[in-house]
Amino acid sequence: MYEVIIIGGGPAGAAAAVYTARKRLKTLLIAEEFGGQSIVSADVQNWIGEPHISGYDLAQKLERHVRSFSDIVDVRLPEKAVAVSKEGCDEETGVCYPPGVYIFKVATDKGVYLAKTVIFAAGARRKKLGIPGEKEYDGKGVSYCSTCDAPLFQDKAVAVIGGGNAGLEAAVDLLPYAKKIYLLEFSSAIKGDPVTKEKIEKSAKAAIVFNAETKEIFGDKFVSGLKYNDRVSREEKKLDIQGIFVEIGSVPNTEMLKGLVDMDEWGHIKIDSKYATTSCAGFFAAGDATDDPFKQNNIAVGDAVKAALSASEYILKGAKVTKAII
Repeated sequence: MYEVIIIGGGPAGAAAAVYTARKRLKTLLIAEEFGGQSIVSADVQNWIGEPHISGYDLAQKLERHVRSFSDIVDVRLPEKAVAVSKEGCDEETGVCYPPGVYIFKVATDKGVYLAKTVIFAAGARRKKLGIPGEKEYDGKGVSYCSTCDAPLFQDKAVAVIGGGNAGLEAAVDLLPYAKKIYLLEFSSAIKGDPVTKEKIEKSAKAAIVFNAETKEIFGDKFVSGLKYNDRVSREEKKLDIQGIFVEIGSVPNTEMLKGLVDMDEWGHIKIDSKYATTSCAGFFAAGDATDDPFKQNNIAVGDAVKAALSASEYILKGAKVTKAII
């Protein structure tokens, strides 16, 4: 029986573990790897306190910090959480808990664990184009985070795939750096915010390409171009570029939580951002898996600290009730 189980090894999961350790809560951290989505970034420039750090080095620092509390934090790595459920009664003793108090059962690909609370920080995964060259050039010109990687493309020509808000914001992020930005939209109209769209249209650096179906990414050691089909003329076209930002959305890794907590239509966990609480007592969440609108490492860390402190308060209050019943 753990006091806290943390699911996820990105910045949010690591921050939660550091704070539960400092509160001397017996903690289990389950993750496939440390680092989160930023692990593929060659140069992260917005991690506070580090003007430049690679995603790999950031992951190493996160892991070292968490493992420095090995006396109180168990790390299971690599291990994948596959299901989370709540139990109202102890299966062995038959003792039931007070209304609204649960014991959580977390099943993984290697075992089953119990805890008084859960902090869910499993993040999200970027939607992929699924075309030739995308996997080969991931981190070699193909990026999924303009906020992280825009400065790497100083004076280079780039393409942004996707005309929703994510794509528009990526193009804006690139305006101070890239010499040319092609915004490729699959349909005949931009779906994103009109104000942001207008800003891009006014820039001499940017060009919006409608009805563009991206077909292939090519290059040598790094990206040198892409091919796309004009969905109206059926003509295949090429762009000579050195960077590609895929901005067609992301999917939160919350499939295992259906029926446990309230989520929005896209599968993001609804949280009270003041305390990182969810609709399920004792279940807290932080990072890209939540409905927080700002998907950033530094924000995920702050929310995870709130989750850890809230979990600590919950356990302190709940422990008195449980002890009284026993």
